[in-house]
Amino acid sequence: MAEPARLTREDVAHVASLARLHLTEDELDLYTQQLAEVLDHAADVASLDLAGVAPTAHAMAVTNVLRTDEPHPCLDRDEVLAQAPSVEDHRFRVPRILGEAP
Repeated sequence: MAEPARLTREDVAHVASLARLHLTEDELDLYTQQLAEVLDHAADVASLDLAGVAPTAHAMAVTNVLRTDEPHPCLDRDEVLAQAPSVEDHRFRVPRILGEAP
């Protein structure tokens, strides 16, 4: 496989121009170096032999951490309502949303 052409300062200036970015000379130098390092790393990853490696969306297996949903006996309605500050028609009585005092 042929070695890809090295990223040049002119390449970065061209991309910056397309993106309507105004870069200083120092920024062009910095971004040329940084982008070249990123592209070199991407080339390293692309060159790996991945035959026999199954595709995956996560580096680690995703498992459900929730407990199983098992039915349990309900609380006694009269016992629960006996502890409520206010009850009306066998239900909790709550203040009106707009203005009624508790």
